Amino acid sequence: MSNKENIVLVGMPGAGKSTVGVVLAKKCGYRFLDSDLVIQEKKGKLLHELITEHGVDGFLAIEDEINASIETKHSVIATGGSAVYGKNAMKHLKDIGSVIYLQLSYEEIAGRLGNLEQRGVTLREGQTLLNLYQERVPLYEKYADFTISCHGKELRNIVDEICEKVIISPDKSK
Repeated sequence: MSNKENIVLVGMPGAGKSTVGVVLAKKCGYRFLDSDLVIQEKKGKLLHELITEHGVDGFLAIEDEINASIETKHSVIATGGSAVYGKNAMKHLKDIGSVIYLQLSYEEIAGRLGNLEQRGVTLREGQTLLNLYQERVPLYEKYADFTISCHGKELRNIVDEICEKVIISPDKSK
């Protein structure tokens, strides 16, 4: 059980961070914050434009800086899949929230994703989705306070599981 002010969702693109985050925020009475949208708003450009303009490393530096500056309370924060590369951001996000890793297999992620470039996925030259998955999973596991397996689960069950691990609901505190 955690009493931190926020819930931070991490995981691969396509894992459902934004979808789960919106429903979770509604259920908890929290705000919903999508860190990718914060980056786009602050920079006035889409993620894939920022990656094209600044390169992968440049984008990751921007992402780290902006995520490390997020100040919010009682919020569900859905991070971009690459947020775990930002040491400053992840330290900050762990300080202000409970980090939940939404875990799916490579096959499930690959099946959910469409055009990776349009999604703003940070692939390096010659890197495949499988390489990316294998590189990121240890980072998600490293930073996670809790891991939620999303395999074969309905959205409401994932949300309920997160609530059980992170939030003390009024009916459970009696």
